[in-house]
Amino acid sequence: MHADEADIDVSLVRRLLGAQFPQWADRPLTRVDSAGTCNAMYRLGADMAVRLPRMAGAAGDVAKEHRWLPRLAPALPTAVPTPLGKGEPAEGYPFPWSVYSWLAGENPVAGRLAEPELLAKDLAAFVVALHGVDPTGGPPSYRSEPLLARDDATRDALGSLHGTVDADAATAVWEAALRAPERAGPAVWIHADLQPGNLLTTDGRLGAVIDFGCLGVGDPAVDLMVAWYVLPAEGRRVFRAAVAADDAAWARGRGWALSVALMELRYYRDTNPRMAAIARHVLGELLSGDGDAGRRGGGSRAG
Repeated sequence: MHADEADIDVSLVRRLLGAQFPQWADRPLTRVDSAGTCNAMYRLGADMAVRLPRMAGAAGDVAKEHRWLPRLAPALPTAVPTPLGKGEPAEGYPFPWSVYSWLAGENPVAGRLAEPELLAKDLAAFVVALHGVDPTGGPPSYRSEPLLARDDATRDALGSLHGTVDADAATAVWEAALRAPERAGPAVWIHADLQPGNLLTTDGRLGAVIDFGCLGVGDPAVDLMVAWYVLPAEGRRVFRAAVAADDAAWARGRGWALSVALMELRYYRDTNPRMAAIARHVLGELLSGDGDAGRRGGGSRAG
């Protein structure tokens, strides 16, 4: 997927474990089939996972997750990964890496949700709780910039997708997001990458949120993009009501969803079919007649 991607396989992971965590080295080890783009993941026994950055840009996330996840977890209503061990570069592998608790569940599939309105409430509860944690000392999120700073890149991505995306409809959504007032309050904790691959469900309900690589402080509207990445129109209405998003925040959330999906579709359309398919679905939701579902009075590193 990436020009600078590290070579990672079972043999490498086994050697790293043997040298640094010999107490776990004899456990069964299997690669996890995932659409993830920044990390490779291997299941270690029944209750652990090994997670290794694929590229230098994701390597800094290791220290951040080890520092902040244990502090955030007690305040959240949903399970998040528990860091169990922090590995060091070795065996020709150049980055720090992690051993985490294994969290069970399935990634939600947009358009095939068993309980979309209940899932919407679960997602809202997570978002509200995360945004309410004291942000003192938190680092800027990977997506902490104002939308205007993404204007050139977003329009460039849209231009590169000529014939694939309705340019007029997408431009209208984007320009409405740019016109929306910026948030006046202080930055809050945001996950910033609430996509299907970073959510785990059990019996249709949210069971865990994973991959906090984009974690940091920023505009809470960034986390509203989950409304289009995961939920159908009726779920978006429930979600918006539960997070109490005003018109400006909702418009910015739509803008974030659009910008990220455009960049992901351009970047992954030839290298990661699942990520590209998710981006196409998001754009379809955003640009459909129900793309603004949830409006008052009405009815988640390529980017």
